Amino acid sequence: MEKPSFETRLITSTDAQLLDAYSSTVSGVVKNVAQAVVHIKVLKNIQDPKTGKISQQPGSGSGFVISSDGFIITNNHVIDAAISIRAAFADGQELDASLVGADQSSDIAVLKVYDGELKPLQFTNSEMLEPGQIAIAIGNPLGLQHTVTAGVVSATGRSLRASNGRLIDDIIQTDAALNPGNSGGPLVNSEGRVIGVNTAMIPTAQGLCFAVSSNLAAYVAGQLILHGKVKRAQLGVAAQAVTLSQRMVGANKLKTRTGVYIFEILNNPAIRNSALLIGDIIVEFDGQAVSSVDSLHKYLKEEVIGKSVPLTILRQGHSQVVTVVPGELK
Repeated sequence: MEKPSFETRLITSTDAQLLDAYSSTVSGVVKNVAQAVVHIKVLKNIQDPKTGKISQQPGSGSGFVISSDGFIITNNHVIDAAISIRAAFADGQELDASLVGADQSSDIAVLKVYDGELKPLQFTNSEMLEPGQIAIAIGNPLGLQHTVTAGVVSATGRSLRASNGRLIDDIIQTDAALNPGNSGGPLVNSEGRVIGVNTAMIPTAQGLCFAVSSNLAAYVAGQLILHGKVKRAQLGVAAQAVTLSQRMVGANKLKTRTGVYIFEILNNPAIRNSALLIGDIIVEFDGQAVSSVDSLHKYLKEEVIGKSVPLTILRQGHSQVVTVVPGELK
């Protein structure tokens, strides 16, 4: 048998070293992160659609510790409608957890436990992420505790529809395998810092998994801890996206070819929207183009609650600016 050439032996040796370096990175991260990852166990009252009978059914998900005094992040859909929540740790400790707050619009929830020596994970700036970076997911898929999968950041800046219909922006796409039960667990980088909160996968596809970015998750978690909810603004209108004619776009020198058509105006004393009429089409919010209901939602942040905001609208085909004062979304 012919012996391998020197070049072949060198390549084989180099590949082995690279593989070992990758393995060492992943296993080292897992050792540092695993004790902060939590198995979330819930009980929910589920109604049988045929008989109408209600029975208690168990559910499962993941989470991770974000502070030494017991705050834990998970997904809203993991704990939604739960009548009891328990958090199980890698060392076998299992504690009752209380719900601090949940935000359906970002699928983020915060829990609190009141015992144990907890080591929190740290967030990193998700704006610095680049496709190709190592992404490591730790969670409890299908109830299998502390399962590790690894891959890369496949893309950033994706969008995902929340269960209430709102669009979650700044979503990370990864090929690190996720399964039911991974929801709420951390997606971390090669330094063991959280880059995202695992939230969804596409069952009919391979390697298409998604996580709420660390920046959005950290902001929402902070709001939930401080206020028990995320404050958002509303205009008090029901609206839908419409396509504008080329003539209308050109005549009014618009930045977008679509706008948001108002078909209902709600009376709310906390909102000043009397300057709007049914049939108006919103095309700008404080100078920023409005092309869809989702883009309008982006601008309705806590900062504009109670403040006068200029809206550019089309009324009978002509643009004009009106002033509204958004109220808080309840």
